[in-house]
Amino acid sequence: MVMTPERRDALPPVTPTATYRLQLQPAFPFKAAAAAVPYLASLGISHLHLSPVLEAVPGSLHGYDVVDPTRVREELGGEDGLRALARTAREHGLGLVVDIVPNHMAMAPRHNRALWEVLREGPESPYARWFDVDREAQDGRMLVPVLGGPVGAELEHLRVDGDVLRYHDHVFPLREGTGKLPLPRLLDAQWYRLAWWRLARTELNYRRFFSVSELIGVRVEDPEVFEATHGTILRLVDEGVIDGLRVDHPDGLADPDAYLEQLHAASGGRWTVVEKILADGERLPDSWPVAGTTGYDALRRVDGLFTDPEGAGELLDRYRRFAAPQADRGGDWAATVRRAAYSVIGHELAAETDRLTRTASRACADPEDPALRDRAPWALRTALTELLVRMEVYRPYASGDPAAVVTEEAAAQARQAFAVPQEADAVDAVRALVLGGEGPKGAELRARFAQTSSALRAKSVEDTAFYRYVPLLAANEVGGDPGRPGVSPAGFHAYCARVQRDWPATGTVVSTHDTKRSADVRAALAVLTECPQRWADLLEQITGAREDVPDRQLAWAAWQTVFGLGPAAPERVQEALLKHAREAGLHTTWTEQEPVYEEAVAAFVAAGPCGAPGERVAALRDALEPHIRANVLGTALVQLTMPGVPDVYQGTESEYRALVDPDNRRPVRFPPEDPGVKGAVTAAALRLRRRRPEVFGESASYEPLPAEGAAADHCLAFARSGRAVTAVTRLSLRLAQAGGWRDERLALPPGRWVDVLAGRDEPAREFTGHARVAELFGRLPVALLERAE
Repeated sequence: MVMTPERRDALPPVTPTATYRLQLQPAFPFKAAAAAVPYLASLGISHLHLSPVLEAVPGSLHGYDVVDPTRVREELGGEDGLRALARTAREHGLGLVVDIVPNHMAMAPRHNRALWEVLREGPESPYARWFDVDREAQDGRMLVPVLGGPVGAELEHLRVDGDVLRYHDHVFPLREGTGKLPLPRLLDAQWYRLAWWRLARTELNYRRFFSVSELIGVRVEDPEVFEATHGTILRLVDEGVIDGLRVDHPDGLADPDAYLEQLHAASGGRWTVVEKILADGERLPDSWPVAGTTGYDALRRVDGLFTDPEGAGELLDRYRRFAAPQADRGGDWAATVRRAAYSVIGHELAAETDRLTRTASRACADPEDPALRDRAPWALRTALTELLVRMEVYRPYASGDPAAVVTEEAAAQARQAFAVPQEADAVDAVRALVLGGEGPKGAELRARFAQTSSALRAKSVEDTAFYRYVPLLAANEVGGDPGRPGVSPAGFHAYCARVQRDWPATGTVVSTHDTKRSADVRAALAVLTECPQRWADLLEQITGAREDVPDRQLAWAAWQTVFGLGPAAPERVQEALLKHAREAGLHTTWTEQEPVYEEAVAAFVAAGPCGAPGERVAALRDALEPHIRANVLGTALVQLTMPGVPDVYQGTESEYRALVDPDNRRPVRFPPEDPGVKGAVTAAALRLRRRRPEVFGESASYEPLPAEGAAADHCLAFARSGRAVTAVTRLSLRLAQAGGWRDERLALPPGRWVDVLAGRDEPAREFTGHARVAELFGRLPVALLERAE
């Protein structure tokens, strides 16, 4: 590889010691990121972690809607701007990790040249192989669901302008030779079918990102498509501009295993993490040539440490009494997920289910296997539906054991949906194909089943059940398990030991651009598991017999929202709770909005959580502030020093309270006005990692340090490579209620230990042997020690 000027500068480590996520957008381009580099370098990170950098829909605030994978986004400063940022980063010893989006592109023909050509030339276009379109549906035409109503009602808004067709702000190409046809015939003569947006639910014939019709699936399993869509990024990797990759949503791909092998080879084995959501007990496939996940599995364990399992159970009981939710509409976690899955598969993902059914029908018509024949489409659809809703992970993988995912237990339950036993054999036929059907038709069914499964899991859990089952909002996080929100110290230590052994360079996160609530908001909410009765009693007092409560489930969630967020502009709360109500889909949805209900929600939020009663919630938050602070600092320090590579989301090095997007993508200041105690803890931990990478890296070790004494379980501590010790206070409110620290001691590894968190104007604190926990936490509820040489 040619050594470019960028490579000759001070090179960052091959594996990051810590990354810092920046959300690029037109208002925060490469130049703004470069201006923040000196501050970020001083913080102690090793790499900037950039949101997608390729050409996106103009004005995009996130960049996941790529329109041209061959160019760096001009609104951010183009390739020259990216190179300038890389040079500035190198000058300060930093590298770049970039988010890539292999699964989809924007369904925006006006800006997406490849898609434009496909709409104009149809399946004969050289770009036709790029996009995942089912040409056996819609008479071979691509459905484009952008019309505001049925086509007949929208004709007056459609007009031909030269060789294009215009509809309001939309522009579409015309098939050659059709421009002078009468409008109805012209529409029928295109390689696409303009349609009412509501038809996307049932008629769509291209794969999309979840149920987002504005994002069209890309066939990166085709080697030519992979090369075309990854060429620019890989060239920048080869030239040393980019040092590592974050892969967005690999579960949407036809074959994640093969894709990651190809990416690994093409990138020269650069440090790469995948946005993979692991269910409880699920393991990342050992064969994947990646450093690990982006870290949602770590988030669940860290959050769980600061959640009282017993109190969470009591909070659930009080929630059920307060809101009286039906079991499958928010009262029971498993039942709520199952009902949501049935709803999503029959509504938002109806088109995907139809396509999967057609694929199964073709596979069962295989002339080489008569045992599969005579399966009615309705029976295949039923079998597919019943198996999919019972998936407890996002999808099976070729490198794994599909039978452990699409289980015989699930199949047995699925058969019960059939009245005629012989027709229930459709379940066995479908399962056999999913587990290993031979030939191209079997392979296609396996891929489609897996892709549909991941979309269903995301939509039914993350985007529906999380908004219906709300006893503890802190547990409703990507990768979380609201049914079991607590994690014991032993469980946490076991997880960390496994990570250090198997995936030592994996990512860890506690806040991201996709988290429903930032870590600091969740840390505050976790305190409620230590005082569930106090919380429930307060809500009964301030809610009581109020007549302006639209529904008590949403009221419970609204009060928790303002408790976790603290003082904030009312519009932020209003926007988040309107999204909450629509995502829950119990009384209003994004596509079937109920204005009367939504107005009632807005009025309640304004008069209650954001009004005078909200002051009583704020007073409780103030009273619990020391315990919130313990959770905030403990969460931060554990994530920054546990096994793996920590990613710090922009602004979260200091106190950062944010709700679901777009609230969590607001611009931040560099440096922050007041980094506070959390800022000092974060910087100290990051600088220690940078100064002693061998203590935390791939060859490091992890040792639990159990405390001794009556309150020992309230001290979570571990050592890294015998040279750094992390100790944090957990469940501090319960600790205070029990009388606080007394004679508890923590046995430190051999040596003299210096307190890294001591302030500049404070005398250095040193510890040896068995440290008194009360002394260790005398200044802060957390401690970070470094062994003196």
